Amino acid sequence: MIVVTSPEELAETLTESCVTIGNFDGVHKGHQKLIATTVQQAAAAHMLSVVVTFDPHPSRVLSDKKTPPFITLTEQKLELIAALGPAVALVIPFTRELAALEPEDFVRRYLVEGLHMRQLVIGYDYAFGRHRKGNYEILRRLGERYGYSVERLDPVIIEGAVVSSTRIRDLVQAGNVYDARPLLGRFYQVKGTVIHGHNRGGRLLGFPTANLELVDELFPKPGVYAIWAEVLGLSAGPMPAVANIGYNPTFGDDRLSVEVFILDFDGDLYCRQLRVHFVQRIRSEQKFSGVAELVARIGEDVGIGRRILASPEAAISAKTA
Repeated sequence: MIVVTSPEELAETLTESCVTIGNFDGVHKGHQKLIATTVQQAAAAHMLSVVVTFDPHPSRVLSDKKTPPFITLTEQKLELIAALGPAVALVIPFTRELAALEPEDFVRRYLVEGLHMRQLVIGYDYAFGRHRKGNYEILRRLGERYGYSVERLDPVIIEGAVVSSTRIRDLVQAGNVYDARPLLGRFYQVKGTVIHGHNRGGRLLGFPTANLELVDELFPKPGVYAIWAEVLGLSAGPMPAVANIGYNPTFGDDRLSVEVFILDFDGDLYCRQLRVHFVQRIRSEQKFSGVAELVARIGEDVGIGRRILASPEAAISAKTA
């Protein structure tokens, strides 16, 4: 997949395109349906398939309040989109000036003149442009003027409710990571760099942990989780592990940390990139009376984690990575 930030970068190669557009936070099952439909229609019509998205997320630019963390940061979002097979991702830098464009101006400049769009695929609730006036009806009327067709897809329903980024975010923040998997089509995942922590895991507790550098990303509710840990650049693939998210109340810490104990692994992980796939919550964060009680409970957590990850429901494949 080619990633560009303006249509001009495609000027010499682009003829006609089939386009889908959105923020695609999470690249969940609903987003996957949009992108897959776009890829299929483009192939059938011998056109280029293009996914249009924005960076930063519009809410970061337009809201005066702190926005909630996103399910996927831009790098991960593009990795997930690429796996679905589109030819091009156009990542438009989002500004207040862009938000102020009238729908017709945006469509003409970026989609018609920029991408030579002939087909457009949108979600059931998609809206854009100044005051979000650019809805399906406006897009359809503009299509008659500029020579493109519009297809609006119905929402994806799983377990009786619409799949949405908000629904997934609420599940993750509540610690219900296992329930988020059907909506995402994969386990919820984060990626971070392993940094030096308090050096307590191996030395004091007997469970050497990899401490992740925290970024502005959505983390599950504090607690202990059974996970798959993937050390990027190693051929071993995802490995069974247990992660603790929290403030380490037994030691009186006051900063959130993410510590990963990879089962049956012995190696130096400092400065390596680690991708964490959250499978199931084991317990909430607790304060223990001392080191001995904490070590005993960690041993129990590891045993529970092994049993969870050995189940067929916890299986992970390349498609989820």
